[in-house]
Amino acid sequence: MTLKERAVGFSIEQAYAYLDKNPEENLPKLLDMVKKVVPKGKYDDKIAAFEWAICNKDNNWHRLILSLWDDIDPEVRKTVFRNFIVNAFFRWSNGKEDREAANGVHIPWTLLIDPTSACNLHCTGCWAAEYGNRLNLDYETLDSLVSQGKELGIYFYLFSGGEPLVRKDDIIKLCGKHDDCVFSAFTNGTLIDEAFADEMLRVKNFIPAISVEGFGEATDSRRGGGTYDKVVKAAHLLHSRKLPFGFSLCYTRANTEVIGSEEFFDWMIDQGAKFAWLFTYMPVGNGAPTDLMATAEQRKFMYDKIRSYRKTKPIFTIDFWNDGDYVGGCIASGRYYLHINANGDAEPCAFIHYSDSNIHDKSLVEVLKSPLFMQYQSSQPFSDNLYRPCPLLDNNGELARMVKASGAISTDLASPEDVDGLCGKCKEAADNWKPVADELWEQKNAR
Repeated sequence: MTLKERAVGFSIEQAYAYLDKNPEENLPKLLDMVKKVVPKGKYDDKIAAFEWAICNKDNNWHRLILSLWDDIDPEVRKTVFRNFIVNAFFRWSNGKEDREAANGVHIPWTLLIDPTSACNLHCTGCWAAEYGNRLNLDYETLDSLVSQGKELGIYFYLFSGGEPLVRKDDIIKLCGKHDDCVFSAFTNGTLIDEAFADEMLRVKNFIPAISVEGFGEATDSRRGGGTYDKVVKAAHLLHSRKLPFGFSLCYTRANTEVIGSEEFFDWMIDQGAKFAWLFTYMPVGNGAPTDLMATAEQRKFMYDKIRSYRKTKPIFTIDFWNDGDYVGGCIASGRYYLHINANGDAEPCAFIHYSDSNIHDKSLVEVLKSPLFMQYQSSQPFSDNLYRPCPLLDNNGELARMVKASGAISTDLASPEDVDGLCGKCKEAADNWKPVADELWEQKNAR
């Protein structure tokens, strides 16, 4: 850690200690201090938005911020604040351009890693169930990935699978060793029990995102009978222990109207969730049903609903397909994240199962320099319309072009999928979304 990083880190922690004494009273005072030291004109719009939120006690963001003091264990809150704000944001961004120039690659904000392909559920349309429990990254490999990431300034790590909590002992071990990082996992929630909650309280730096398809009928129809009740039980356990968590939502043709309903958002907030990650269903894998893909009208429905709820509901949301305007388009292939599957194959995205590199053979930096990743990085954004960020779902043929140019191959060991066939399954959705996205983009730029 540089002297500058130490100084800024100390200042941020001092500011947190001041805030922690009386958050409602000291938030505005802390903002006044920030306004005095930040160069005028540099962050005026962001500061104005934050000021509006914290000074209006009825504002949903005001309520969300203060709920962190009501609902989260003090030591967990302090640890997550330090690891997120000081490490995952400041240390990652500080000197990032120099590190990128030195290595000749994008430095991602996070790594998405599959510790295992094993899962205790068999959800409709999920590729993970087809792999069984054959694939695993051992603890030493997981530890090496985190260590290599930290050398590049990465302090945020996500796990998926399979069901990552099949490996919860190793995940907790990583949390304990790398106590300066934030860890999270996309989990079905069924393996969260009291013993694991106790471990979360001990390490203080693990935040689960529990997958749910809506209410009972919608969740159980895709994930199996009784799953919804187990999700509710897990959420109640975490909330009662004052542990932070959120939900991961996949909207499909069958459940979009449920997931996007005010009733469901209020339910998530009532469970104690502080965030919700939203994804749209992708027909990845041979035999994956295409009739689950959301229609263009449903995607716009989610666009409208999420942006409306951000003004009214005290929960942080990201829609990974409809929020391209906030992040400059596609975030994959190391631009903000990359995916490493349980076989060690480095993939641009969790939904793009093609690779030309494996972390058992290459370092993380070498992976980021791979032909497929460089194809992505030289092509992003894939459209001037940032509401069409994806090279598979929104810009038909772009993925096939990059896969062929790089020589990447399918990483689906059970049934390798031809990239032209995958793109063909998504062509109608891309064609239907384009006029809707173009109209939204024109409206945005006219404002």
